[in-house]
Amino acid sequence: MKQYMLSVHSVEGAPTPTDEEMQTAFAQVDKINNELRTAGAWVFGGGLLPPDSATVVRVDSGSTTVTDGPFAETKEQLGGFWVIRCEDLDQALAWAGKCAQACMNPVEVRPFQDED
Repeated sequence: MKQYMLSVHSVEGAPTPTDEEMQTAFAQVDKINNELRTAGAWVFGGGLLPPDSATVVRVDSGSTTVTDGPFAETKEQLGGFWVIRCEDLDQALAWAGKCAQACMNPVEVRPFQDED
């Protein structure tokens, strides 16, 4: 089986969900997580704190620099993710559709590199 990362993207400028909408999303994501576990597809998943909580570590010519804030200045940031096991991309895309509906955000699907 291949492993896929389903990454949730939060979009800058999108309306901030209400507390009620967030509680709905949390409940829906819990349901999807349980479905993934029951199906044997679950590997790991979790939500992330906002991009302004990030710390970036860079090494250049042996010198390490640590800075606050997200790595990329972009309108979309990673908000959470799932790592799942699936037979193929079609199965991963089917799960991604359920996950996007549950968390009410876009979900990108990327396969892990095959291990040699």
